[in-house]
Amino acid sequence: MSKLLKHNLTSAYLGAADKLSPKKHRRRIIAYVESYDDIAFWRTLLFEHENEERYFQIMLPSNRSLTKGKKMVLMNALSNKGLGENLIACVDSDYDYLLQQTTKQSRQINNNPFVLQTYTYAIENFQCYAESLHEVCVQATLNDRQILDFPAFMRDFSRITYPLFLWHIWFIKNGHAEIFPMQHLADCTSIHEIDIYNPLPTLQSIERRVKNKISKFQRRYYKQMDEVDALGKELEPLGLNPDTTYLYMQGHHIFENIVLKLITPVCTNLRRERERQIKQLSVHQQQFQNELSCYENSLANIKLMLKKNDDFKKLPHYQQIQKDIEALLKKH
Repeated sequence: MSKLLKHNLTSAYLGAADKLSPKKHRRRIIAYVESYDDIAFWRTLLFEHENEERYFQIMLPSNRSLTKGKKMVLMNALSNKGLGENLIACVDSDYDYLLQQTTKQSRQINNNPFVLQTYTYAIENFQCYAESLHEVCVQATLNDRQILDFPAFMRDFSRITYPLFLWHIWFIKNGHAEIFPMQHLADCTSIHEIDIYNPLPTLQSIERRVKNKISKFQRRYYKQMDEVDALGKELEPLGLNPDTTYLYMQGHHIFENIVLKLITPVCTNLRRERERQIKQLSVHQQQFQNELSCYENSLANIKLMLKKNDDFKKLPHYQQIQKDIEALLKKH
């Protein structure tokens, strides 16, 4: 294949090339993703739809540049109307799903059947699925004892941050993102410190910051309060409600400033507990050293285990992507 064709792949070209292949040849569907980190996630999703007739090849949008991100994917794939049944784009929704038809980019993503999106803000939100976090800790520590109720904590966190998140989306939707940018939302909702045996003070600290910021907005933009409330009702059919806020907030923030700060001390305590158990059960010092060394060699990096977490198939967002893939394949 010439360099020119490689750099200008279209679904039509791939379809024509497929027809020139032997009859028993499996049809190749190229899936553009935003970065190397996204390949494993989309491979998990797309692999379920491979069979004797088709397979997916996941690629970065350019082999001439290290530029990453949704805009690069869309620019390459949509600029020459190249998307189709043989060439698809797989992107993080960011806020485009919640914005629906508000911007040109959100319209491109929400209206094109050959663009698959996460529906959550990003892949990190899937990795931080509350129901899966205990299993992440088990895999990282080889200790199955539950210290913290992750689903309850993330539910409470979501309920606390929900009204402020609505203000954040309202400002963006009305073209005033600079008034309350993403970093300011992250500052208001980050975990600064936590006692994993008593997480309530951490939630109360976040709640104080959130309420303080909301009261400032209500005083300054009191005429728009009804619009913010209406926005909540508008976004509810898209899956955003007080219990699910963390799935729609910036994925990097939830990963680094919330979930990682939760599971790191939990895993640290679980490892220490297992080490004490080994010491108590050891008959002599040499056995203790051998067993401890064996245990330590079996441990996994906490952050890496979270990044590799794929226990999110119960999420409705995952099921929606699967339905989108099925609908896409029916177009062939």
